Amino acid sequence: MTNGIGSWLRKHCERDEDKLAIVFKDKRFTYQQFNDRVNQLSHSFLDLGVRKGDRVTALLYNSNEMLEILFACAKLGAIFVPVNYRLSPEEVEYIVADSGTHHFIYDEKTKPIVDSLRKYKTRITDFIYIGEYPHKMDHKYENLLRNSSNEEPSYEINHDDIVMMMYTSGTTGRPKGAMLSHGNIQWNTINYITFLSLVKDDTTFTVAPLFHVGGLNIFTVPMLYIGGTVFIDDQFDPRRTLETIENENITTLFLVPAMWQALSEVTNFDDYETSSLRLSLSGGAPCPITIIEFFQKRKVKFYEGFGLTEASPFVCLLDSKSAIRKNGSVGKPPVHIDVRIVDPNNYDVPTGEVGELLVKGPNVMAGYWNKPDATRETIKDGWLYTGDLAKFDEEGFIYIVDRKKDMIITGGENVYPIEVEQSLYRHPNIKEVAIIGYPDKKWGESVKAVVSLHDDTKPFTLEELREFLDGKLARYKMPKKLKIVSALPRNATGKILKTVLRRLEQENETKYVK
Repeated sequence: MTNGIGSWLRKHCERDEDKLAIVFKDKRFTYQQFNDRVNQLSHSFLDLGVRKGDRVTALLYNSNEMLEILFACAKLGAIFVPVNYRLSPEEVEYIVADSGTHHFIYDEKTKPIVDSLRKYKTRITDFIYIGEYPHKMDHKYENLLRNSSNEEPSYEINHDDIVMMMYTSGTTGRPKGAMLSHGNIQWNTINYITFLSLVKDDTTFTVAPLFHVGGLNIFTVPMLYIGGTVFIDDQFDPRRTLETIENENITTLFLVPAMWQALSEVTNFDDYETSSLRLSLSGGAPCPITIIEFFQKRKVKFYEGFGLTEASPFVCLLDSKSAIRKNGSVGKPPVHIDVRIVDPNNYDVPTGEVGELLVKGPNVMAGYWNKPDATRETIKDGWLYTGDLAKFDEEGFIYIVDRKKDMIITGGENVYPIEVEQSLYRHPNIKEVAIIGYPDKKWGESVKAVVSLHDDTKPFTLEELREFLDGKLARYKMPKKLKIVSALPRNATGKILKTVLRRLEQENETKYVK
C-alpha cells in the first residue's frame, strides 16, 4: 500500500515543516502551509463530490494553485487534467468532453475562454474561480479552502492509480490524454534526481508552462519530492528570469529552446550573476547548437534532454562532461529506462544507422484515455514506440534525427530536417528555421527552408543560402525553396508547428523568395 505522490508533502512536514516550498509573486509557503492548503482543497473537492478516478480540469497560468490542485487530486486518487490556456474554446471543450470532466478550475486570465465554454453543453457541474469576482454560480477558490479542514486525508492510493492526464499537442490530429500514474511520476522523479544529483538545498524557477509535462515534471515535481524550493512565474520575461536567478540563487532551470534563445539575446546578459545556476536543461524541441555554445562559453552547465509526454517525460539526457564533445546528442537514458532503435521490421539497427526509438521503463504511461486502439499502436510488449527517428554512435550516445512524419524523401534519399536546421542556425542572420518537404514531380519531395531573421533589413536569396551551405551538406539536402517570415508558428511549448507550414505549402498560400 502507498499513499501516492500526495504523501510526499506530509512526510516533508514531519521532517522540516518550516522549509520554504513554494514562492509565487508575493506569496511564500512553507511545506506545512502548502500541505495545509492542499488538504483544505482535498476536503473541498470531497464536499463537491470528487471521488477516486474523477477528473479535475485546470485552465490556469502558472501559479501555486496549479500545484495545489495536482497534489489535492493525488491525495484523493482523483485525476488532474491541466489544459493549455492557448487553446480555443472549441479545443478546450473537446478535452472537457473527452475526459468527462465535472469540476473545472479557472482564473481571471482564462475567464474569456470559460465564458465561451459555457455556451457548450458539457458535463461540468462545478466551476471554481481563482480570484475576487467569480461568476454568480461559481465557487470561489479561497472560500472553499477557508471553509474546509486541513486534516490529512487518508485514502489508499496505489502506484498504478492514474494521477494526471496530459493531453498531447494534437499536431497530427485530435489530442489524446496520456494517462500518467503515481508510479510513473515517482519513477520519472527518481530518474531526474539520480541522474542530476538533485538535493533538498536546490531551488528551481518554473516559468515553462505547468500544463506541459516538461514544466511540471522536469524540475518542479522532483523538487517537491526531495524537499527543495520552487519559485514560479506566470509569464516568461528574459530579464525577469535573469533577475530571479540572481536574487533567489536559483540552482536549476528548465526552459524550451525558444526561451533559452530569448535569454541569450538579453543585451547585457553578462551583467547578471548566474553562478548559482548549476543545472540548465533544454527540452521540448531540438536546441540550436549556437544556443548551447552560448551558455557553455559562460560556464553554465547546459544539458540537452529528450523526452515525451508518454514517458512522463524523461527518456535520455546528455551529461555536462560530454556536452562539448557530443554536441547534438541527447545523451543516454538513466538507470531505470531501457531504449532500443529498430528498423521497420522491429530488428535492432546497427550502430550509426537510423531507426525508430523505443522506450521501456516504469515511467511509461498507462495508455491513452479511452483510446485502446491508439494505446495498442503505441505500446507493444511494454515498449513505447515514440515515432522519433534516432541513431546510436559508437559510444552508445543517442542522436535524435527527426520525427518520422517530418522526414523528407527526395529522389530516394532520406533528408532529416534537424540536420539541415542545425547547419542553417550557424548562419549569422538566421534567428529561427524550419525545414519542410514539399511535393516535387521529379524528385517526389524537395526541401524548403522557412526562416526568420535577426536583422530584417539584410535578407538573402536562395542562392546565397545555398552558397552558405556549400561544403556543409550534400547537394540533395539543400533547400530548393526559401521563405522569409517575421516569425515561425509555435505551440505553447516552443515547438515549431511544421504541420501549419506544410498545410500552407499544400494550399499554395505562400510566396517564395528565390
